[in-house]
Amino acid sequence: MSSNARHVPVMLQRCLDMLAPALAEPGAVVVDCTLGAGGHSEALLTRFPEVRLVALDRDPTALALAGERLAPFGDRATLVRAVYHELPEVLEKLEIPRVQGVLFDLGVSSMQLDEADRGFAYAQDAPLDMRMDQTTGLSAAEVLNTYAPGELVRILRAYGEEKQAKRIVSAIVKERAKEPFTNSARLVELIRDALPQAAKRTGGNPAKRTFQALRIEVNAELASVEQAIPNAVAALAVGGRIAVLSYQSLEDRIVKQVFAAGAANTAPPGLPVVPERYQPRLKLLTRGAELPTEEEIAENRRAAPARLRGAERIREDAP
Repeated sequence: MSSNARHVPVMLQRCLDMLAPALAEPGAVVVDCTLGAGGHSEALLTRFPEVRLVALDRDPTALALAGERLAPFGDRATLVRAVYHELPEVLEKLEIPRVQGVLFDLGVSSMQLDEADRGFAYAQDAPLDMRMDQTTGLSAAEVLNTYAPGELVRILRAYGEEKQAKRIVSAIVKERAKEPFTNSARLVELIRDALPQAAKRTGGNPAKRTFQALRIEVNAELASVEQAIPNAVAALAVGGRIAVLSYQSLEDRIVKQVFAAGAANTAPPGLPVVPERYQPRLKLLTRGAELPTEEEIAENRRAAPARLRGAERIREDAP
């Protein structure tokens, strides 16, 4: 299946409108930090014909598919294999000092969810891999089979917000002693059996939180986001804009905190005049987080948990 056929970009029009004022000038550079199947990137290149795009992804399969999709745009699109927190190194290598726009579409891409053998989706049996870049790092199966019980409990609580973490991990440890985990169906079944009835009646598939936690651990996602959002803000020229789509509360909280800090006056209390170095660096473009419309959710169910936040760079950092 082509990348176009299976990928519906989330909140696409709103993201384009949010970035538009910063991308009007010829020679503007926009960075898509999460290329995926290339839907947002294609739309950016189409709507802003003078813009140059730099697009990042750690997944070589995504880069290959999106590369085909973006080939008609020629040298206006530069695709780079990198994790989004590596943005400063990417821009330095490309000799781009500042950019006018940055877009993040965080979490796992539709393309990765749709590839059964990647092991991201709990709804179908697949090898427990979950690596966005399958050439490096531990798979989800290796995490399940080798981590100490206490570490697994911490991951499920911190990254999955799973209240039944101890109960689930106890069952995992018992089962892995008999036979190591390899496939997702066995883990889904174990979670169903381990949870009390009350816990199974709320929040959708009972395996959802555990799978989210494993995916975040395998790909070090939160650590990357914690570095990536400040790095992206630092890369913006004055007047540049950043738009971030998050799909779970842990990511959204990080984005909210970085934007709020940038939009805050940091002057000590009581100063009669606030020097420029204490003035806000960012102007918030959203009141709280914007949500997808009911129409969009009806068209694309994966948009349902999306939260969009945006900010504009309004001054340079003080020396």
